[in-house]
Amino acid sequence: MRRSTFVRLTAAVAIAALTVPGIAKVTPKAGPRYGTFGIDLTAQQRTLKPGDDFWTYANGNWDKRTPIAADRTQAGYGVVLSDEAEQQVRAIVADLAANPKAYGASGQQIGDLYASWMDEAATEARGIAPLQPYLAKIAAVNDKAALQMLFASVGYASPVELGQLPNPTDPTRYVAAASQGGLGMGGRDYYLLEGAKYDAFRKAYRDYVIQMQTLAGIPDAATKADAIIALETAMAKEQWSPERQRNLMEMFKPMDRAGMKKLAPEFDWDLMLKTAGLDSIPTVIMATSTALTANGKMLDSVPLATWKDWVAFRFVSDHAQFLPKRFDDASFAFYGKTLNDQPSQRARWKRGVALVNGALGEAVGQIYVARHFPPESEAKMGELIADLRGALAERLTSNNWMDAKTKAAAIAKLDAFEPRIAHPVKYIDYAALKIDRGDLIGNAVRAGEFQHDLDLQRLVKPVDRSLWEMTPQTVNAYYNPLMNQITFPAAILQPPYFDAKADPAVNYGAIGAIIGHEIGHGFDDQGSLFDGTGKIANWWTPDSKKAFTARTAVLGAQYDAYEPIPGTKINGKLTMGENIGDLGGLEMAYAAYHRYQAKHGKAPVIGGLTGDQRFFLAFAQAWQSKIREGAARARLLTDPHSPPYYRVNGIVRNVDAWYTAFNVKPGDRLYLAPEKRVHIW
Repeated sequence: MRRSTFVRLTAAVAIAALTVPGIAKVTPKAGPRYGTFGIDLTAQQRTLKPGDDFWTYANGNWDKRTPIAADRTQAGYGVVLSDEAEQQVRAIVADLAANPKAYGASGQQIGDLYASWMDEAATEARGIAPLQPYLAKIAAVNDKAALQMLFASVGYASPVELGQLPNPTDPTRYVAAASQGGLGMGGRDYYLLEGAKYDAFRKAYRDYVIQMQTLAGIPDAATKADAIIALETAMAKEQWSPERQRNLMEMFKPMDRAGMKKLAPEFDWDLMLKTAGLDSIPTVIMATSTALTANGKMLDSVPLATWKDWVAFRFVSDHAQFLPKRFDDASFAFYGKTLNDQPSQRARWKRGVALVNGALGEAVGQIYVARHFPPESEAKMGELIADLRGALAERLTSNNWMDAKTKAAAIAKLDAFEPRIAHPVKYIDYAALKIDRGDLIGNAVRAGEFQHDLDLQRLVKPVDRSLWEMTPQTVNAYYNPLMNQITFPAAILQPPYFDAKADPAVNYGAIGAIIGHEIGHGFDDQGSLFDGTGKIANWWTPDSKKAFTARTAVLGAQYDAYEPIPGTKINGKLTMGENIGDLGGLEMAYAAYHRYQAKHGKAPVIGGLTGDQRFFLAFAQAWQSKIREGAARARLLTDPHSPPYYRVNGIVRNVDAWYTAFNVKPGDRLYLAPEKRVHIW
C-alpha cells in the first residue's frame, strides 16, 4: 500500500469539523459478499499446482475471464472497490447538486465544482481565454528573480519543489524542505534509457510538446519544444533515481541559509522561501542535494526565455483537462495511450468525481462514512489490529537474530504505534476555498492555493497528529514513520479485503496481511530508522543491524531476478521496503490468525479447505490484479511496490506455513529450500 516518507512534502494540522445533516446509514448485507465464506472459488485455476504458481492457482480463471476496461490501465479487486466508491461519491454529488442548501456551504462548494467540470459546452465556449492570465504572468517574467518567484508559486512547474513536513529530529514541529522538481514526461528513465521503445516515447513526447504549445497559441512551437526537451533531459541526467531517494539518511540534509547558498548559490533561497511562505523556518531539508546543485547551475546557463517556455508548456499540459476538449484529448493520447497503453479516456463524470475528491475530499468523505461505513466494521478491525500487534510482539520476543537491547527498543516502538480506522476525528473546513461555476481552471488553481495556505497556517503550530493524508473514500492504506501511525480509510475496509460477515481466515489473510504490511513498515529498511515518537533515531545495535541488512539483501536479490516485462526487471532496492512489508505482514497475519483461533477455537474445514488454506487463498485473491504493459513499465521504473503477481508468489515461497498448507515439495517451481527462505519479522 501507499506509504508516506519524510521526503514527501505533506501537510498537517486540523481545522474545525464540518456540520453535516442527518444521513441514512448503510444496511449491512446478511452474509459475506464473496462465495459462502468470503472467497470466490470460481476464480481459481485448480489445474495448476499451488507450488508452481500460487497467484494463478488462486486467480487464474478470474484472469482468463476478466478484461481490463477500456478506460482503465488495470483490473482487479482494488479497481472494483474504487469503482464502487466512485459511484457512491457520484450519488453524493448528485444529492448535493439537487439540494445544496441542505448540506450547507460545503454542499454548495461540491455542487458548484462538479457543475463547473461537467459543463463542457461552457468550457468549449471559453476556449483558451482562461489560460491567458496565467500565460501572461509567465510572459511578464523579465529576470531570474521574477522567474524564481514563479517557481515558488502554487501551480507552476519548478526545478525545485518546496514544502513542509514534520521535522524528523522533532516530529512535533514542522520544518521546510526542498527537493528536485518533476519532469513533463514523468520519471527520469523515460529520458535516459536506450532502445526503440524509449526512442518512440521521446519522439511522441516531442510531438506532444509541439501540439500543446500550438493549441495554446504559442508561436515557434517546434524550436521551443527542442529547447524544452533538452532542458528536461539535462535535468533528468542529474536527478536522483527512485531507489536513491529511498536512502533517507542521504536525503536528510538539514541546512541553514548559509548552507543552502553554498549548496546552490545560483538560487535566491531567501526570495523563494519568502514567496512560498516558508521564510519563518530557519532550517530546510535539502533533499536530492546534488540535483539541486545541478539545477542551480542550469538556472544560470539556460536562457531565461527557455525557462519561461518550459513553465508555459508545463502549465498548459498540467491543466489540459480543465481546457477545451482538444487539449484534454491531446493529453490523454500521450499520457494515457502512449505511455500507459490505456485505450479510452474515462467518462467525464468519473473524472469529475476525482476532481471533487481531490479538492474537497474530506467534505465528501464525512458524508461517505455516514452512508457507507457500518459501525460494526470498526469493532472487528479493532480485534484484528490487536491480534496483529500481539503477534508481532511475540515474533519480536522469539526472534533469534536480534539481541535483547534491540528487541526491547522494537517492542517499545510497537507499543507506541497508533492505528487509525475509517475516518478522521475532525474534518477540514473548506469555507475559505472559493469555487466559481464559471471558472473551471481557476477552481483547480485555487484548490491548490487553498491547500498551500492551509499548510502555512499549520506551519507555526505544533504538528496535529489527527490529520489524514488520504480521504475516507480512498481505497488504500498507509504508514507514516514520522507519526508512527497506520491509517485505513473506510473505502478499503470492504469485501474482499475486509468483510465483517466473512470467515475469520479470510479477513486475517486479506486485510490482516495488509494491516501487518503497514505495521511492518515501521520496521522495514526505512521505517526502522525512526523510533516510536517518529523521530530519526538509531535504536539498533551494530550486530542486529548487520543481521537485518543481510536478511533483507537476500530478499532484494530474489526480487532482482523477477522479470515481469521482457527486458524490464523488478528493482529489488527500489521495492525493498514494500517487499519487507509484504513478507512481514503475511507472517504477522498468520500468527495473528492462530492467536484468534486460540481464543475462539480451531478453524473448521469449509468447502474442503482448511483454515490455513483459506487464509493463504484470501491473501492471494487480495492481490487479484492485471495491468497493461505500458502502465506496468511505468510502475517498474518508478513505483516502490512490486507487481501484484510477485507480491504473492515472491512472498509465499518464503513462508514455511504455506508449504505445509498446500503440500509444496522440492521440484515445485516456487519451492525454496528452508535455508534459502527469508524470515525477518
